[in-house]
Amino acid sequence: MSFVCDVTGAKPGFGNAVSHSHRRTRRRWNPNIQRRRYRLADGSSVRLDVSTTGIKIIDRDGIDAVMARIRARKASR
Repeated sequence: MSFVCDVTGAKPGFGNAVSHSHRRTRRRWNPNIQRRRYRLADGSSVRLDVSTTGIKIIDRDGIDAVMARIRARKASR
């Protein structure tokens, strides 16, 4: 499973972990990605890898509106 949200496009952030002695090692912050299945208005279902912020956006706007935005974004590439 990838660490990229299908709705928001959130990706891992990179930086340094700083210890008590102030030594720095590289680390990454992964977004909280969940694999969710949604049922569309036409009866078909779609499985998305969404972050928790993306789940809240789907709850707010509706899955059909969000899928229209995702399809428009993929068509414009």
